[in-house]
Amino acid sequence: MGILTQTVTTRLLADEVVAPAEVTVNLYRTAEVTPRITAQIIHRHARMGERVKKGEGLITLSSVEMADAQGELLIASREWRRVKQLGRKVVSEKRYVAAQVNRQQAYAKVLAFGMTEAQVEALLKQGDVSRATGTFDLISTQAGTVISDNFVIGRVVEPGQVLMEISDESRLWVEAHLEAEVASRIKIGAPARISSDEQQWVNGKVVQIHRRMDETTRTLAVRIELESDEGGLRPGQFVKSAIALTAGKSVMAVPSEAVILLQGDYVVFKPEGEEIHPTPVERGVTRGNWTEIKAGLALGDEIVTQGAYVLKSMLLKSMIGDSD
Repeated sequence: MGILTQTVTTRLLADEVVAPAEVTVNLYRTAEVTPRITAQIIHRHARMGERVKKGEGLITLSSVEMADAQGELLIASREWRRVKQLGRKVVSEKRYVAAQVNRQQAYAKVLAFGMTEAQVEALLKQGDVSRATGTFDLISTQAGTVISDNFVIGRVVEPGQVLMEISDESRLWVEAHLEAEVASRIKIGAPARISSDEQQWVNGKVVQIHRRMDETTRTLAVRIELESDEGGLRPGQFVKSAIALTAGKSVMAVPSEAVILLQGDYVVFKPEGEEIHPTPVERGVTRGNWTEIKAGLALGDEIVTQGAYVLKSMLLKSMIGDSD
């Protein structure tokens, strides 16, 4: 029947403030992929929703500016190799220094235009001027998920134009808007819970409280960082937040699904030998998926924590049968 039991223990339950909130990306774990020079999009290597690794190629671009810069680097590198082989005893000091500086400047230029050191070294290793085609890859600067890729192949893009966004969705933000008086009672690091359906909750903690009030609502935004991505939440989604106002107190508590309403009384099911019987309890506060028990149970008691509604249904059917 899928019946599970566990022993009754104490749990820390805190006073909370409940407020509507919105899920957002974690800006500290998000990166925009943009070109540094005018270029044409040649190929895409990742799509929205795909996970990428740090250093993975995302988009191949082609640029006339980059082609010129790559050619200058190959020529400057060839000259520097020649001068260095000849040495200072053969060439003048002026030519030696000029060749070295020109090579360094050409190397820095292609890096500034958007090539990585690995791409530059691969180009230099080939040493073929015909390879100075102006193509290069934009890479991911972090691991994460592609959350946007608003571009098409063949489009000419300008410096700073956002082509992709990469975000680590394992640490999403949730922003709850509270009255300033309430927000002042919340401390950084306070535990919080987030739910989209008030059934499944995801844990998090307060990481920041905004310094400026919203001019329209006259509220302060409290930023919560989620501890996992198990809740299936998405940026832009509206949710309910519950933020702890106090450190909380240790009370006897059981999973809320273990407490059910049976003929006007709240009960839990307790195994007694080979049988299971309902036991009336007095409830206290409920925080998330846990309910305080003020009376009716003792620490160490074994109760049914999964399948209580199945047992309730079977009990009611048996009661109906007895009445017949």
